[in-house]
Amino acid sequence: MGTQSELSVPGLVVIVIDDDQAVRNSLKFSLEIEGFTVRIYATGAELLGAEDLALSGCFIVDQNMPGMNGLDLIGLLRARHLSAPAILITSHPGPPLRARAQAAGVPIVEKPLLGNVLLDKIRNLVGAKPS
Repeated sequence: MGTQSELSVPGLVVIVIDDDQAVRNSLKFSLEIEGFTVRIYATGAELLGAEDLALSGCFIVDQNMPGMNGLDLIGLLRARHLSAPAILITSHPGPPLRARAQAAGVPIVEKPLLGNVLLDKIRNLVGAKPS
């Protein structure tokens, strides 16, 4: 990932929802270096109980979580009229998942998260451009 000066939308709040603590912490660290404000949650239920979700600029949601999968969580966010872009992260998405995500307008970034693929997708969705 680049440097903080490359981000043209400083202070954008990115919400990361992943049941793997190492993934959550790694994404938080990496995205904060890029100038994003990051909030992390372990489950969809935890996120849905949070306040100020309307301030979110982007959701990064793991597909495979206990209790509620990522696409179902994104559906619940949309039902609450939270329209911030969402990115689904998962390993080996099959054709049915790809079709569901495409129908929902949710891009998929495959794990392992290599290079700048996730950062580039966030920038593309929120209109941030490298300077």
